[in-house]
Amino acid sequence: MIDLHTHVLPGLDDGARSTEDSLALARAAAAGGTTVLVATPHVREDHPFDLGRIRPMVEELNDCFRSELVPVAVAPGGEVAITRLIEAEPAELAQAQLGQGPYILVESPYTTAGDLLEHALFEAQLKGFRPILAHPERSPCFLDGFGRLAQLVERGILCSVTSGSMAGRFGGTVRDYTLCLFERGLVHNVASDSHGALNRPPDLLTGFENLEEGLPGIRAQAGWYTENVPAAVLAGTNIPGPPPGLIRRRKRRSNFGGVFRWNTRN
Repeated sequence: MIDLHTHVLPGLDDGARSTEDSLALARAAAAGGTTVLVATPHVREDHPFDLGRIRPMVEELNDCFRSELVPVAVAPGGEVAITRLIEAEPAELAQAQLGQGPYILVESPYTTAGDLLEHALFEAQLKGFRPILAHPERSPCFLDGFGRLAQLVERGILCSVTSGSMAGRFGGTVRDYTLCLFERGLVHNVASDSHGALNRPPDLLTGFENLEEGLPGIRAQAGWYTENVPAAVLAGTNIPGPPPGLIRRRKRRSNFGGVFRWNTRN
């Protein structure tokens, strides 16, 4: 599996603080079946660093993992705040692209945001980037419904949800909302957003198992979200078509827009 969102680079943000922390995170990821960790340090004002450091640090960490016989590779990237997405020049932003580019991981705001969010994302598209929203299921921008996120997806924005959200680590409301995003076809990737071996661990599969009862068949689709899509992202190619639809229709009352049906997606 490929984990498209981790804070494995040591000392750049609130993730791994040391190489030993990075090694522990990588070993935990390997134990869970992950073979590639994409290093996505926070690119925002409270974690200032030269983006030119990302790729050399990735290579250093790969050398370290090889010498320690940890069967995990690291790929470069960044998690870019919308303010930096607007302010940074394209050449600077390119240093935070995921793998070969042109995909870029954009941090969903932790506060409500007006049309600044749409403006930032569409400006990034005009600059040649392909934005992927990180953890939209945890953003107040979207938790009051689905329309805003659905419109972004229609305009080419991809969504990466956190595996811990699926497993209920951020509470029942976030878990239920995440389940609804899957049902509505608004999820394109599942990543860990791991900050350490124990702090938001790099566990990609528990969330699928947790959602299986509510979305029968979701566990069998894990490969599309954790292998096929992230592989295309790192290669800079179009993501593959969606997996076969979730089986079984059921009615359910939701706090996010009333009564709706589980739809079978083709």
